Amino acid sequence: MKGDRKVIEALNSLLADELTAISQYMVHAGICENWGYGKLHKTIEKRAIDEMKHAEKLIGRIIFLEGTPIVSDLRKMFIGTEVSKMFANDHNSEAGAIESYNTAIKVAGDAKDFATREILESILNDEDAHIDGIEEVQDQINQMGLQVFLSTQLG
Repeated sequence: MKGDRKVIEALNSLLADELTAISQYMVHAGICENWGYGKLHKTIEKRAIDEMKHAEKLIGRIIFLEGTPIVSDLRKMFIGTEVSKMFANDHNSEAGAIESYNTAIKVAGDAKDFATREILESILNDEDAHIDGIEEVQDQINQMGLQVFLSTQLG
């Protein structure tokens, strides 16, 4: 099925966002693992895997619409060198993703591509959950203090 050009462009832009997020989250997960924060590593790695699934859905939809997925474009990554900065950077990434998905949902709706819009809405729900999880960790850090929080992330 030949898709709307603007929809395919929006999907490729989202794909670049997702591929960037995967890389950023995998680096953050690896740093946490290296520091011995196994629980934190698993939390961030799970988020990266969710983003991989999003990228897979976007690629599948682009191909279905007879577009070409562009997997070579990445955005600028923001790698934190301390846990608080990692979560601040990841929060910014998720906030940007939410904004981009909302814009793309409108583009798909305007093009009357409601199947694509439904896929994007599903991913948007995941992104909302991601930012909620990040804010939960940030709240825990603020309430417990960084040192106490990190002591709960060992193993």
